[in-house]
Amino acid sequence: MNYKLIVVVVLAALGALFIVQNVAVVEIQFLFWSITMSRSLLIILLLVLGIAIGWLLHGYLRFRQRKTDHEE
Repeated sequence: MNYKLIVVVVLAALGALFIVQNVAVVEIQFLFWSITMSRSLLIILLLVLGIAIGWLLHGYLRFRQRKTDHEE
């Protein structure tokens, strides 16, 4: 059997288990607004936001490094 398929199935099962265990509704308050959502959705959104910020910051830093390398 394909090992990649096994890894994908195990990760999908763990992800589904995580979502099922974190269905509690939480209220998030930030400055003047508040929103209510499930805990698992909040954690996933924060993970995606962190990945996006890291990816953009890494790209910006690489761009600056290349720019300074070409100026020298």
